[in-house]
Amino acid sequence: MNPNLPRLALISVLTCTNFANAAEPEAPKSLEEALSKGKFSLNVRLRVEQVDVKPLEADAVTVRTRFGYKTAPYNGFTAYIEGQNNTALQDDYREPGTPVNGYAIIADPEATQISQAWLGYTSKEYATTVIAGRQRIVYDNARFIGDVAWRNNLLTYESVTLKNTSVAKLEFNYAYIWDVKRIFANPPDPAFRDFDAESHLLNLSYAGLPIGKLTGYAYLLEFRNGLASSSASYGLSLVGSQAAGASGVTVGYRAEYASQSDYADNPASYDADYYVGELNLGYQGFNLQLGYNVLGSDDGVAAFQTPLATGHAFNGWADIFLNTPINGLKAGYVGLTLPIPGGVVATIRYFDFKADNGNLKYGDEYDFQLTYKINKEFSLLGKVAMYKARDFGIDTERYIAQLEYNF
Repeated sequence: MNPNLPRLALISVLTCTNFANAAEPEAPKSLEEALSKGKFSLNVRLRVEQVDVKPLEADAVTVRTRFGYKTAPYNGFTAYIEGQNNTALQDDYREPGTPVNGYAIIADPEATQISQAWLGYTSKEYATTVIAGRQRIVYDNARFIGDVAWRNNLLTYESVTLKNTSVAKLEFNYAYIWDVKRIFANPPDPAFRDFDAESHLLNLSYAGLPIGKLTGYAYLLEFRNGLASSSASYGLSLVGSQAAGASGVTVGYRAEYASQSDYADNPASYDADYYVGELNLGYQGFNLQLGYNVLGSDDGVAAFQTPLATGHAFNGWADIFLNTPINGLKAGYVGLTLPIPGGVVATIRYFDFKADNGNLKYGDEYDFQLTYKINKEFSLLGKVAMYKARDFGIDTERYIAQLEYNF
């Protein structure tokens, strides 16, 4: 049982067919053949979302269409281009970074854009892949570096990335980023515009330990037009799972620590810590999750931030804590994922939120989700998030129903 099942349901994964037992297709002998043997992809997402943030409400019905084309590899080179459109069939909501209009915010602005456009080269001899251009980058569980695939507009990176797996069970990733295409589609408010960046990402993982995969990372984020979000984070995580004898029970675990400080021209001067401990017990499709995570605060001066994370997957689906409050955040949580007859998978979660600095009790949240895979192409999702505020924020309810098609 995957110890991160509730979270992995929120993060988009490219599904590949396993050709391990099939003959390897003949490589294209010309550029024309590489183009003709390329593959198209199509994703269509119909989403109904309702938000109640007293006294404001919002209703959105959106259709997100994403269409891509990838060439067959030719002499090690591959190219990919992908366009996407998000259209609101009902737009009774406020887009982030736009003037107040009497509605609550839903972060799915209408937009048509090139979401990805890159050229890649793979050396089989050196087990190395280099990709240059606008692309998705997701490291580990997307807690620090992700693509925000939950929202309709992807977060992508204009960057050069390198991946090397020449040493058995060791994976090295590096990225240099000069522009971050955020999910807000460049609204009037400069705080929500794309990041003009000069950032470096390093991620090194080793999967050869008997107790799991050990990952170390350094993320040096410099944003010229987002100075307060510039930071340097250094961390270490251990993720693994073990079978509990012959009982059929699996025990999964995650332990992680990171330190963060101001970087480049950030006007603040701070140091803050992040740590998480998580335990998962799995049995025949059931998964019980217990966890505790802390995004620290430096005495209320500044708090640990993750501006490039897929934040919706963490600390509640009501999206109250996408940005860490200045007094930090402590979150204890428990979740249960279970199969329901008919092929439906249900997830129930509870969060208890407190401040890291001071004695504030922020609030509580209950989350509920049902997923159903109709067939290879179609899937259904229903989700409810209910945040009850005490010392932070406003009571918030979020309801989502979604039909998605993948080809």
